[in-house]
Amino acid sequence: MRVVIAEDNVLLAGGLELLLTAKGFEVAAIAGDAAAFLAAVAEHRPDVTIVDVRLPPGFRDEGVRAAIEARRLHPGLPVLVLSQYVERQYAGELVSDGRGGVGYLLKDRVGRVSEFVDALRRVAAGGTVMDPEVIAQLLTRPAHDPIAALTPREREVLALMAEGKDNATLATRLVITDNAVHKHIGNIFTKLGLSPADSGHRRVLAVLTYLSRQ
Repeated sequence: MRVVIAEDNVLLAGGLELLLTAKGFEVAAIAGDAAAFLAAVAEHRPDVTIVDVRLPPGFRDEGVRAAIEARRLHPGLPVLVLSQYVERQYAGELVSDGRGGVGYLLKDRVGRVSEFVDALRRVAAGGTVMDPEVIAQLLTRPAHDPIAALTPREREVLALMAEGKDNATLATRLVITDNAVHKHIGNIFTKLGLSPADSGHRRVLAVLTYLSRQ
């Protein structure tokens, strides 16, 4: 599986390369800025990319903007974004195209090797992976927002859905029946004005897209 990395920190980039190589990935290129990343994606057509939110020269949002542009140029390109902090606007914007294959993790997750590699594989396969801290901040909405209409249990279900958990996992984690999970999900979509027919990562994208636009 070919990977292109956009990371200007030489030590972190080198560490990622060693880690991924040891896990059977092929690191096709490491880019130090947004322009180099876009060029590397065009040249290598990777199976998945890893992008730091902040890249030279401004160290503001160059990385995530490059990720969004890369997905525009190469629809469906899997992108796993790494950030030191939660950037709410960009976390929502990344998933708003509804194509899947996106992830947003805080950098401390890289140290948890098995979690990080699993997340990268899930993104490469078209899934959606969101750091729990990102989800928590996306779910923090003004009182007038429709999210306020959800019950505490429905908020728990929604948070787990946004992490990419399936119904069986939801039932196990919350110690409720499959029918109860199905009912909660139906209520969530109804209250948020979203179709209950969405399934898999698409339902996660629908929820996050809605939240990102509030």
